[in-house]
Amino acid sequence: MPAFQEYFDPSHQMVRDSVRRFVEREILPGIDEWEEAESFPRELYLKAGAAGILGIGYPEALGGSHAGDLFAKVAASEELMRCGSGGLVAGLGSLDIGLPPIVKWALPDVRDRVVPQVLSGEKISALAVTEPGGGSDVANLQTRAVRDGDYYRVSGSKTFITSGVRADYYTVAVRTGAAGFGGISLLLIEKGTAGFTVGRQLKKMGWWASDTAELFFDDCRVPVGNLIGAENMGFACIMGNFQSERLALALMANMTSQLALEESLKWAREREAFGKPIGKFQVIKHRLAEMATALEVSREFTYRQAAKMAAGQSVIKEISMAKNFATDTSDRITTEAVQILGGLGYMRESLVERLYRDNRILSIGGGTREVMNEIISKQMGL
Repeated sequence: MPAFQEYFDPSHQMVRDSVRRFVEREILPGIDEWEEAESFPRELYLKAGAAGILGIGYPEALGGSHAGDLFAKVAASEELMRCGSGGLVAGLGSLDIGLPPIVKWALPDVRDRVVPQVLSGEKISALAVTEPGGGSDVANLQTRAVRDGDYYRVSGSKTFITSGVRADYYTVAVRTGAAGFGGISLLLIEKGTAGFTVGRQLKKMGWWASDTAELFFDDCRVPVGNLIGAENMGFACIMGNFQSERLALALMANMTSQLALEESLKWAREREAFGKPIGKFQVIKHRLAEMATALEVSREFTYRQAAKMAAGQSVIKEISMAKNFATDTSDRITTEAVQILGGLGYMRESLVERLYRDNRILSIGGGTREVMNEIISKQMGL
């Protein structure tokens, strides 16, 4: 198995350094205010686009860079998480779940119009799969699209959509055929389309800085040319997209753990009780050692699956394992961090408090922990 440093080469370190400077310059000065406001300036998309961050992993012909270099994306994702706000990272990064199907399967004229605008930060992309009646049960989604000449007529609703309020382009899962996974398609639906309305911004436990919304389609007419991939083949597109999303969530969980561990170590060295730093007490030292050990195991396993993905290998089972292990680890480490910081860990002024709240969605989004276990067991032949 490769050593840690072998996953990243000097070009990846350049990406990491560049993104870290961007975070320090453009995000950290405003992040506390943006969290309380439950939003961040739309201008940040333009700044991230101009800095080349949004385009990492996408074809150069469409305005991207480092296409096919998965560890450039890993490095950038980890550094963005150093802003300490999962919500901002999720909002700024919603293109990474909304855009890939368009890049891979949309008609060239649609792809060439939409993708460069999103990678530049001029427009925002979102993925709309989850419905009020079901989340992880994608095969039974109910939003219906009926072919009518050169258009599809779409009716239904979506919920819990990241960047749902201010997105311009929505990659929407719809039912074009019979019940089950074989009747699902993907459509690109643009804001402003007649019959399409965006509901209220939803209030959440964590990820405050991201906007999350309900979407409503009332006989919404969408051009047939906006079909992404073949009709009734959308389920396969969605499942392929999920593998990258699950890797992203595992990386986010590991960085949540990293930040919580760093805050805990800092506090253990500074905070004194009974005449000495609390980090000198065996109960705290051992707790920190166990936190660090779990994180190292999780991070190495996640990187290994990323390396397999980069090599074109199928990791359906393993990426589900990585997501579950990483989120179990971040559950544990954020809980321990709050305990170590004590009263301060419960205060809104503490980064640990935010990490604790933001972490909770990670074992739910992109397929719940329970669904991951179903996938793992099926891959084992059960």
